[in-house]
This record gives sequence, C-alpha cells and structure tokens, in this order.
Amino acid sequence: MKLLATPGMPQLDGEPVFAEPWQAQAFAMTLALHQRGLFTWPEWADALAAQISAAQVAGDRDLGDTYYRHWLAALEALVAAKGVASAAELARLREAWDHAADRTPHGQPIVLRPEDFSA
Repeated sequence: MKLLATPGMPQLDGEPVFAEPWQAQAFAMTLALHQRGLFTWPEWADALAAQISAAQVAGDRDLGDTYYRHWLAALEALVAAKGVASAAELARLREAWDHAADRTPHGQPIVLRPEDFSA
C-alpha cells in the first residue's frame, strides 16, 4: 500500500501530517479496516476521490483544511456500503460523540456514556 496513492494527503517528508488527533484516528481506523480486508486500497482511493470531487462540486475550495473531513466521510460511506454499520448507526454514534464532546472539559479525554446516546 502506498500513501502516495492517496490523493491530496497532507504530508511532510513522505509521512502523513495531522492537525488534530481525530484526523490521526480516522487515518488509523482506515488502515486497520483495510488490513482486515474490509476494502481494497483501490476501493479506498476511489471512495476518497469521490468524496473530494463531490465536495468540490458543492463549493469546497480545496484549501487543504477539509481533507480529513472528506477522509472520514469516505470511511463512513465504505463502512455503510460494506454493511458493517448503517448510515443511521453512524449518525447515532456521531451525535453521541458530539454530545460527549460538548460536556467534556477542554484537554480531557472524551468518554462516551450511555446517556450520550439518548441526548
């Protein structure tokens, strides 16, 4: 697998660069799911390219600050397409995570609680 085959990935000295911890986590989840055989790297590259293309058509100016949002959207789309989780399940998890993040003090780890799923 070549990281250079991933279009537009922010890099420094051939290594990926992450501005936020969630970006590194999304990257790591993608690699783990690929290594477990959920999707091929060409499937991944196609999914990411489709997300970036759709975002550009919708007005994304491609300044590099939205790259990992497209990365995450591509990962969610592949996970749903492969039947691992539905789009509704992913939305439920995203909402729970947002709720947990809202109540977590800055600098502290975000921990999901049962009540985050009913908010």
